[in-house]
Parts: sequence; structure tokens; C-alpha cells
Amino acid sequence: MLTTRLTHSFGLEHPVVLAPMDFVAGSRLATAVTAAGGLGLIGGGYGDEQWLKGELAAAAGTRVGCGFITWSLARRPGLLDVALEHRPAAVMLSFGDPAPFADRIRAAGIPLFCQVHTLDQARQALDAGADVVVAQGGEAGGHGVGSRSTFTLVPDIADLIADRSPDVLLLGAGGVTDGRGLAAALALGADGALVGTRFWATKEAAVSERAQARAVAAGGDDTLRTSVYDLVRRYDWPSEYDARLLRNRFVDRWHGRESALDAQLAEVAAEFAAAESEQDFDVANVVVGEGVGQVREVLPAGEVVRRMTQDAAARLGRRAPRTAASGD
Repeated sequence: MLTTRLTHSFGLEHPVVLAPMDFVAGSRLATAVTAAGGLGLIGGGYGDEQWLKGELAAAAGTRVGCGFITWSLARRPGLLDVALEHRPAAVMLSFGDPAPFADRIRAAGIPLFCQVHTLDQARQALDAGADVVVAQGGEAGGHGVGSRSTFTLVPDIADLIADRSPDVLLLGAGGVTDGRGLAAALALGADGALVGTRFWATKEAAVSERAQARAVAAGGDDTLRTSVYDLVRRYDWPSEYDARLLRNRFVDRWHGRESALDAQLAEVAAEFAAAESEQDFDVANVVVGEGVGQVREVLPAGEVVRRMTQDAAARLGRRAPRTAASGD
């Protein structure tokens, strides 16, 4: 129903791609999205080799891709070989310079996706030879540089691609949770959408039901960008990145007090680890974007794809083209 350059290039029924969310996007979710006509990406994240091997093996026979946190992959570059051995449909690199890995990916004949948050990062991705650029606005859940909105970033990067590398495809990301968001991404110049939060709240996602229930009851105003969880988990993120997630008692206690948190890190990290084990989400983190306000139930991933694409097609189909004769 929605034919774009993305569906043509990748042989998809629908221009919807699963965000490779760390651990959340395992083989079960990725294969479900692919089976529904989109493209599933397994989340390679921070680089658990045994987990990655297991999930790629479990997805064997289904066309899925894989995504990595680029600065983390630089510390364990052998993980890329693990992924390439499985002949993924694509490799997505996020949060760092893709150039050190681009040649290996392209030499293997695998399409390279690069997620970006600014025009400078988009230029870097094009210089590295990206086949697909993912323009992620600050509305998105998880990490990013939160100063740009999807609504303005996507058309800016669409214009940049048209001028510099018109064969490169573009995905919009950040706040796309239903057919309205997908239709908007396409109208802004994207060839499809990368979707995270809406697939986070699906039955196939590797997410606690308790966390999903908390998110479904929340709204976009209940999210914020912070670095407190990176500190407590001892994740060495570059300084320009923080993460959007749900507010809770832990965030309210420590956000804006990062120096105090660092001074009590051992004690607070133990508290956080216990909360994760007990699924206490007053302390443990729930990583979702502003679009969580449009997520009111946990559905099968295939149903999400079906509803999103049908609604987007209907909305775009209602637009009558402007003509000189119409007087518009």
C-alpha cells in the first residue's frame, strides 16, 4: 500500500524498520517485524558476543539486519565479523564515526545504515558511504543528541541528500508510533521510518511486562533526557549524548545532581542493580520516547505494522494533489 524507494530497494511490503534496541530487539521481535512485511534489526548494543551469536542464529532463514553502538563496537570490532558471517540484510551504526567500519560492511555487500542527529553527522555518514541515513530527532527514546526535532531534521537531511547523494535513502526516526507519524515521515521526504518505542511495547519485545504496563500508562510529558543511568551503569558515553526515558523516583532524585551521584556511585549502583533484579521501576529505567503517549496497549508486532501502514496509507491517500485548475 505504501511503495517507496525503501520498499523497492529492500524488497519490503511496508516502509517500516525496527530500531535495533539493545537486548529489546532480539530475534523474536526482529523476525516478527520482517514477517509482517517490514525490516527487523537485531540490537547488537554494547556488544554481548554470546547473546548476539544466539539471536542471529535464532533468526537464521529470516531476512533481518543488525545494529551496533559505534563507539562500543570500536572496543570490540570482532563483533562486526560475527554479524557479517550471518549475512544480515543491513548493518546499522549509531552514535559515532561510521568510517572505520564502513569499508568492511560495504565490501561484504551489506547495506550500511547510519543513524544521525545533526546535519554534520549526516554529512559524515554520506562521506562514509552510507546507503541509508536514519535521521533521529530528540523525541526518540534512548540515546541521542536531543537538540533537533524530527519534524525539522528530516526535511533538512532530505535536502542535503538530494543535493549531495540522491541515491541514498532516508528514514525518519523519533516520535513515529502510529500511522500519523509514518505518514508525516514520508511527507517530510523520508523513504520510510525507523520505529522504536511502539515496537518496545509489543508482545515479542524482550521487555518486562511490568515495565510495559508503566509505559502504557504514561505520556510524552513523563519523559526527559538525562545521563544519570549512564553514570550508574558505568557506561562511558561520549559527553554530547544523553538518553530519553521515563521519569521516576530515581531520576527525580539524581537528575541535575550528577556530581553528587558520582560521589556515591558504588552505593547507588548497588541500589540500581537490586531494583533491576526486582523489577522496581521507581529506580530501574524504562527507555521510551515522547511517542509513548500514543501507545495505549501492548500488541503483537505484526499488528503494529498492519495498523501503522494501513492508517498511513489512508491518510496520505486522502490528500488531493494541487493543480493549477483547482485554483490552489
